[in-house]
Amino acid sequence: MKQHTTRESWLLAAVELLKPLFGAKGYVVPEALVSCGFTSTGVRSGHIGQCWSKRSSSNEINQIFIAPTLESPFEVIDTLVHELVHAIDDCEHKHGKEFKKIALKMGMKGPMRSAGAGPELKETLNALLLKLGPYPHGQLKVSMRKSPRSNRPRAKCKTCGYQVPMLKKFLSYGPPICPKDKVDMEALGDWEDSI
Repeated sequence: MKQHTTRESWLLAAVELLKPLFGAKGYVVPEALVSCGFTSTGVRSGHIGQCWSKRSSSNEINQIFIAPTLESPFEVIDTLVHELVHAIDDCEHKHGKEFKKIALKMGMKGPMRSAGAGPELKETLNALLLKLGPYPHGQLKVSMRKSPRSNRPRAKCKTCGYQVPMLKKFLSYGPPICPKDKVDMEALGDWEDSI
């Protein structure tokens, strides 16, 4: 068992161990750069992996990111398998029937957007983890709570329900008149704190 000193070294070694699994099912894993990092949709999206197509990269190599919020080496390698399916497809078909065909052949289960290892693939991945050794990573704990929405000042028509946000500099004028019903709109939110 090798001791990896960086996450990237571990992830690249994992790719090398996974290549024969894909090869046995008739798929060639393309060259890919793999890193630990957040997806383009950000931490709050809940996405734990992302593969970028060759077209997106100036060196024409797929680039894969595995979220630093993952702690379990199994979750990491399972996510890596999912992203390698995207790399094989060069991200052409998202989670469509082409992705599904490869994923199912590899032994993945579940809805394709979150497909992970089925029972047989789990056993295989656990065996590979013994060869890989510990994942040199400390889980990044990120608050997934959404910040509370401020009670921003706005105005609403009592008749039709039309709403408009109010800019601070115009609050002293009071609520506007509804453009449709020509009636005074009511003030909603924190008008007092914003003046």
